Amino acid sequence: MKLKIYQIDAFTDKVFSGNSAAVCPLTSWISDEIMQKIAMENNLSETVFYVKKDNQYEIRWFTPTMEIDLCGHATLAAAYVLFNFENYSSDVVHFYSPRSGALSVSKKDDLFTLNFPTDTITETTLTNEILACFNTTPIAVYKGRTDYMIVFETEEQIKHIVPNFEEIAKLKCRGVMITAKGNQVDFVSRFFGPQSGINEDPVTGSAHTTLTPYWAKRLDKTELTAIQLSDRKGFLQCKLLNDRVEISGKGKLYLIGEIYLE
Repeated sequence: MKLKIYQIDAFTDKVFSGNSAAVCPLTSWISDEIMQKIAMENNLSETVFYVKKDNQYEIRWFTPTMEIDLCGHATLAAAYVLFNFENYSSDVVHFYSPRSGALSVSKKDDLFTLNFPTDTITETTLTNEILACFNTTPIAVYKGRTDYMIVFETEEQIKHIVPNFEEIAKLKCRGVMITAKGNQVDFVSRFFGPQSGINEDPVTGSAHTTLTPYWAKRLDKTELTAIQLSDRKGFLQCKLLNDRVEISGKGKLYLIGEIYLE
């Protein structure tokens, strides 16, 4: 059996930056075991699979070690493939995730806009376990549905912080985002997920379902610009729409190939 595979760099307009996702279009679902092995073999932060069903596409995401509930950059990558290579003619693609519900991606020129549900966060205690994760002391910590969000004073702290992956991996969550007000943009962030098989994720679209409502309230504005300050960097435009958030960015094709399965 042969499967198509695409590799897309998301939230960037040039290759070797943003966040790479592998996209595998399927005509019907293959086993969870095979999808996990493909994701492990790809060794990217996420591999996304989708199957057309009626007027929408069922979608699932896998890190090298586990299936996850939601992934923004890989959803953008899947839409990029549909719009550019899989003969999709509309300007909006509707996805359905068994874990996260209805999702959509619209395209205008070279900008892709994700429409995702917002996260719900609660401020929590700065425990010794959280303080041990970084070499700099934060000013606040929040817990969302799957992640911790830790707030720092400055962009410079976000750039230069040293994560302790062993300690982060002990936290019961998908991962940890750190964030601060930006110098040239509204906010900046980084994301660490060693417990999900990704020490540092280059660009985390789904984290912006947490970051956007937080910074919209802090800055008293609903349209925001953001940079994820990984080595590869990602550039995002975010808009709060009540209980939904729009997350926009560009994409770039890196690879088209085939997977051979016995």
